[in-house]
Amino acid sequence: MSKRAFQIATLAALLAAPIALAQPPAAVNVVITPQNLGNRTWMLVGQGGNITVIAGDDGIIMVDSQFGPMHGAIKTAIGKVSDKPVRYVVNTHLHGDHTGGNSAFWLDGATIVGTENLRKSMAEGTANALTNAKTPPALQSALPTRTYRGQTTLSVKGRTVRLVAMPTAHTRGDTAVWVPDADVLATGDIVSIGNRYPNIDVGDGGDIDGMVRAVEAYIARATDKTKVVPGHGPLMSKKDLQTYLKLLVDARAAVAKAKASGMTEDQVVAAKPLAGDIQGRAGANDQASVNFVRLIYRSVG
Repeated sequence: MSKRAFQIATLAALLAAPIALAQPPAAVNVVITPQNLGNRTWMLVGQGGNITVIAGDDGIIMVDSQFGPMHGAIKTAIGKVSDKPVRYVVNTHLHGDHTGGNSAFWLDGATIVGTENLRKSMAEGTANALTNAKTPPALQSALPTRTYRGQTTLSVKGRTVRLVAMPTAHTRGDTAVWVPDADVLATGDIVSIGNRYPNIDVGDGGDIDGMVRAVEAYIARATDKTKVVPGHGPLMSKKDLQTYLKLLVDARAAVAKAKASGMTEDQVVAAKPLAGDIQGRAGANDQASVNFVRLIYRSVG
């Protein structure tokens, strides 16, 4: 088995591994309507990344927290489907449109959860690879206090989810959240759709090859009934993931071919390798294609 095939199989196996139930001790004017995914699981769309809500008998596991000012609207939306408190907030990656509400939910009593690498990046601050704009270190109250490597599980009474680290993909600290009893997969910004390319945060160790491997692992694990919550965009299916993967693979191939020919980054940008079909499939504009080319160029082998 090749190294790449082994990585895909390993990630898929981690997502598929059986888990046993455990019972732990018991601003902004935006209306959020919960989308029912079945078995007390919902997707919330507001300002920022998508949120997944998994409700148990004594508490809620929430995936991502959008921006701080959305705290009230998020709690109102959750209150429509459950009267239980948010026990855990899982961060799929470090960006503020997914972690901005951490401090507010921490003050409510939630435990913030993420990979060790995510905590390091948030604590140290990061820099944008394209603009060099600095993101300062996060507040202590926003940092994950429960961290993990590889994989772990979280439980509230009657519900258990699996967290799988997806390193060097969108960032160096991504998490995929698998909800087995609802057949739901929350991907974070490894999967992001809707008139856009996904962001490869090269400044934080993001990598186009890691993005491709992660999506291949998602597809290997998913069934035709799996509901996929992307970081941004509408609810997806396994078929949608396959379409998305082809976009990533084609974009990578176009940039890699030009780079392998000896072209500099600026020369590849000027050649517009994504113009036409690939840009059209993404629904992106010219500037987005320029940015995506640069990020692929800097991360592709």
